[in-house]
Amino acid sequence: MSNLDIRNFTRRSVPVFVYQKALDAILPGWDISLVFAGETRAKSLNLSLRNKDYIPNVLSYESGKKSGEIVICLNIAERQAASYDLSYKNMVGYLFIHALLHLKGLPHGATMDKQEREHLSRIIGLASFNGPKDSNRH
Repeated sequence: MSNLDIRNFTRRSVPVFVYQKALDAILPGWDISLVFAGETRAKSLNLSLRNKDYIPNVLSYESGKKSGEIVICLNIAERQAASYDLSYKNMVGYLFIHALLHLKGLPHGATMDKQEREHLSRIIGLASFNGPKDSNRH
């Protein structure tokens, strides 16, 4: 079983989602730190880790062998949910799945899109998900 440590650095409550189930399905045996961050922290991390100067919806990076960190900005997730045809809760879950797939080694593209749809369907029973309406993923 994978180990999941969740920390919330925002004033918002974290949406209920089957984070552990998703982690076990996608990256069994991994240790993941899931951080919910505000816009300032997310932007600062994006700048220091990727040299990108904008607020990301999600960041993921390996922190060791079979360990990684995922940072989700709840404000951005909420703003973008409608453009993905998802509820806020499912958007946060989608971002978590998206980040896990990046840690698994998948780049953006058709393979990742297909796996996102399959995992959302299998993990939360979401029958139809077509992905973002625009190409600005993060």
